[in-house]
Amino acid sequence: MKGNEIGVSNSSSYYYYYGICFGGGMLSSGATHFAITPLDVLKVNMQVNPNKYNNNGIVSGLATIWKEEGFYALWRGWSAKLCGYGIQGGFKYGLYEYFKNFYATDDLLLNSSRNSIFFLSGLSAQLLADVTLAPFEAVKIRLQIQPNFAQGLAHGFPLVYRKEGLAGFYRGLIPLWSRNLPFSMVMFSTFEHSVDLIYKNIVHKRKENCSTAQQLGVTCLAAYAAGAVGTVISNPADNVMTSLYKKKAESAMQAIKNIGFINLFTRSLPIRIALLGPVVTLQWFLYDTIKVLSGLPTSGGLARDQEEVKL
Repeated sequence: MKGNEIGVSNSSSYYYYYGICFGGGMLSSGATHFAITPLDVLKVNMQVNPNKYNNNGIVSGLATIWKEEGFYALWRGWSAKLCGYGIQGGFKYGLYEYFKNFYATDDLLLNSSRNSIFFLSGLSAQLLADVTLAPFEAVKIRLQIQPNFAQGLAHGFPLVYRKEGLAGFYRGLIPLWSRNLPFSMVMFSTFEHSVDLIYKNIVHKRKENCSTAQQLGVTCLAAYAAGAVGTVISNPADNVMTSLYKKKAESAMQAIKNIGFINLFTRSLPIRIALLGPVVTLQWFLYDTIKVLSGLPTSGGLARDQEEVKL
């Protein structure tokens, strides 16, 4: 790396910056995914039992689960979400910052478009982050759709291993990638472009000239747009992944055939938008708040953009 947007000048500041990004991503992702566990439980049930849940609203669906299975059923898989998405979030946000700075200063990509760098960075970060998430996701979905499967994360991990071996943890890795890679690439790119658009066309000031409150406000607006767009792109793969874990299909192609092409895009889409729009917004807000409290700038922009401002 030849330089980056924070002006890392020695190894200690280098590790401090990416350590904060990893820690901020872990805390923000883990906390937000834990908070929306009931909605995630409903989403998975809507995908597995569309005839039962898809004709009802979100409140009605949650009430149905509570009435039939009890209050705790709404929180099935909470530990897997807290730990799995926390670890994944740390790697996703931390690695995105690293790859964004790396690609922006790489000789081969020096003249590439900003969008190419955002896409590549999101792709690279999510590829590695999902490897850490897959085992937690495998346990979480089983906990949510099989009430008697296990008592929790600690009990579920050895059960999956005994029944299916190591492959059981990564049964859904390819569908997970097919869902999360497009989401991450589109989400990060949409966020970056939205930040740029808001400062240029709405705020009419550079980020460096805005207050902390204004910068965090821009982060929230850009994050909501990023979450909504990313959700639509990733919805088909999310339905396929749930079908595979439920063992309603043995392959992705069979799952697509069973679900139907139109249903891939529409099934559980409203609940996913209700889930991911606010979740992504809150994630970015918490992430950038942690960065600001640590003395770092809010997210958005490339190293070469900062250099142009200085020049």
